Amino acid sequence: MTSIDAGIRGIKSLFSRIGDAYDRFGNFMNARLPKGLYARTLLILLTPIVLLQSVLMFVFMERHWNIVTQRLSAAVSRDIAALIDVYEKYPQDKDAAFLRKMATDRLGLSVELLPDTDLPPPGPKPFFSPLDSALSREIGTLVQRPFWIDTVGNSNVIEIRIKLEKNVFRVFAPRNHAYASNSHIFIMWMFGTSLVLIAISILFLRNQIKPILQLAEAAESFGKGREVANFRPRGASEVRRAAAAFLEMKRRIERQIEQRTTMLAGVSHDMRTVLTRFKLELAFLPEGPEAEAMRRDVDELQNMLEAYLSFARGESGEGPRMADISEMLKDLAAHAERQGRKASASFAGPPIVQVRKEALQRCVANLVANAIRYGKTIALSGKREPRWLEISVEDDGPGIPADKREDVFRPFLRLDAARNQDQGNSGLGLSIARDIAIAHGGDIFLSESPLGGLRATVRIPA
Repeated sequence: MTSIDAGIRGIKSLFSRIGDAYDRFGNFMNARLPKGLYARTLLILLTPIVLLQSVLMFVFMERHWNIVTQRLSAAVSRDIAALIDVYEKYPQDKDAAFLRKMATDRLGLSVELLPDTDLPPPGPKPFFSPLDSALSREIGTLVQRPFWIDTVGNSNVIEIRIKLEKNVFRVFAPRNHAYASNSHIFIMWMFGTSLVLIAISILFLRNQIKPILQLAEAAESFGKGREVANFRPRGASEVRRAAAAFLEMKRRIERQIEQRTTMLAGVSHDMRTVLTRFKLELAFLPEGPEAEAMRRDVDELQNMLEAYLSFARGESGEGPRMADISEMLKDLAAHAERQGRKASASFAGPPIVQVRKEALQRCVANLVANAIRYGKTIALSGKREPRWLEISVEDDGPGIPADKREDVFRPFLRLDAARNQDQGNSGLGLSIARDIAIAHGGDIFLSESPLGGLRATVRIPA
């Protein structure tokens, strides 16, 4: 049992190492492969084509091309060996005239005799030449004499010299007699058909990926709070199902927002009616500390209801349009100066951005009001990046502890820290500001300001 257990543990360890290696290889490939669906699908289609062409090229080069070249080289070598035998066995042919005529007419070779000469020194061998190696091998086997060949000098013919006893037998043979010269036609057909298939694949993929990109753009626009116009399901059935599900989700979200807004406006309207009665009743009460406290509570509740109604009006009905963010910041800075604060405004980049102008202005105005409440110096700044718009509101107030910066976005929260909310503040300013930023597809971040107080940064897609 011990040996069996040890074998099982060894097998498990082996499979574990194989699994780890596979995971590392997968992570390595994922880090280097394209991330887009179009590029990945195209790679999936092209990889088998490239592998198939590579296999065909290898088979063609190894099987067909080399074999044909070897046989053609053997045929030329046999012709040369036959001519040498005729020349040596029948010396009565003066100057080998009949031999040259027979080689030209019957064999397509050009033959010359070079008396009292030696073979040239060996030339440089080509890096890759099946013809050179095949022809050298066949001449060495069939002729069995010292020889010299030149397969790279002239592109149309090859030169072969054979050393005889007194002379050098020089032969010029057409290259296509010893070499499969039509192989480039096969390669051209192979690459040509591959290019046609790739072009068809690219066109097909573009048509299939386009509906997915349109769906992604529609979802992104809806997430930024923009109108999704002229979008309808297209493409394959699976993409159509996803697009139909997105449209249904969009309708449900819009219906939910509309119902919530309607309910909020109705409740706020009814409560304003009750508050109006409270104010009328308080007007008939005698002056005193109790009446003054009740008036403050009623005013605070009135401010909260106004914030509710303001938010309800801002979230529904307004569509995105082009707005000058630089002018918006200047107007808010002027408002802060009218409140007795020292304010400045700056903007970097193109200031015209497509946003829900009134909602975004309300968002930044709430941040400015918060800065006015706690600081004496206020700095408004903005910058436009290729994909994002950032607006920062800074003050020199007491700030907010880092561990409570997320809590302040909760409605009705009252901090016990330095930035405690004054009477009359509804506690909804930051909550409404963040809701507006999220409705634009962004968010609000709080951090420490170089002025010593709080920095609130609105970051939304541009």
